[in-house]
Amino acid sequence: MDNLKRAAIVMLSLDKSLASQVVNLLPKDQVERLTMEIAKTDDVSIDEQELVINEFRDKLGHRTPIERGSLDFASELLKQSLGGDAANTIVDNVRKSLESVPFGFLHRVKGDDLFNFLSDEHPQTIALILSYLPTNLAADVLSELETEKQLDVVRRIANMEQTNPEIVREVENSLKARMASLFSEESERSGGVPLVAQILNVSDRKTSKGILDALGQDSADLATEIQRLMFVFDDIVKLDNKSIQAVLKEVEVGQWALALKGVSEELKQKIFGNLSTRAAENLKEEMQMLGAVKSSEVEGRQQEIVDVIRRLENAGLVVVASGEGEKMLS
Repeated sequence: MDNLKRAAIVMLSLDKSLASQVVNLLPKDQVERLTMEIAKTDDVSIDEQELVINEFRDKLGHRTPIERGSLDFASELLKQSLGGDAANTIVDNVRKSLESVPFGFLHRVKGDDLFNFLSDEHPQTIALILSYLPTNLAADVLSELETEKQLDVVRRIANMEQTNPEIVREVENSLKARMASLFSEESERSGGVPLVAQILNVSDRKTSKGILDALGQDSADLATEIQRLMFVFDDIVKLDNKSIQAVLKEVEVGQWALALKGVSEELKQKIFGNLSTRAAENLKEEMQMLGAVKSSEVEGRQQEIVDVIRRLENAGLVVVASGEGEKMLS
């Protein structure tokens, strides 16, 4: 572990006000490097934290639980120590560096061409590459893979966390050499279930349903987790009126009072517009009577309704748009 990483862990272990005082004492050329490291710091094990804290124990006061590193944390810290303008300049520079994406040279390749290039690669290599691609492009490649390989790649993406930058760089350099294309500088990016959901969301219905059905046979929990992320409560506004009415038949009007707390006016009007005038007025009154509620309760009720929508979709009673959708024929 290098000194910059140690410094980032120390800063994340300090109270923000104390950390800002430390930053204020550093030369400006070191502030940006430290900010970058804080923003990149993800999970830190207890052993790593204790090792670093012990090294600095003579200079530290009381320890506080370490926070997850983020650019927001770094920005807040810099504003306290350097002021808004200076902090924004540094954060903008750091953000540009962090947003440099590996495998950028593949973004210009068509999906079918990229599939032909990657089809014989090991599933782990394909999973790594797809985790860096725009979801539309990743979906194009995924839809062309044979079913068994699709499932293997999806599982690997879902279980992928942070990838060693050296491995990313090796794979990227190898692809660059083979394709003779320009490439972006190395960066890290996690795979995970959310990325699988994004890819399947823009896949054609046959591909996404086939993958989820197959996953459900031996990885039901994973399939459910992916499926829940593929459609969120706010997406109800995208449903057609026929689908909305099918959902309203399955969900009591009273349940919507809690679920609609804090959502967009557009979504509220979507629901109100598919109720009778009297039912809509009753719902509005019930929402007003609820008062303040815990966000966890709202999210729980919203998820229950999303689960109902998914059940109705599987039964063919609700149409959830996926990707760019099918072309309409006259």
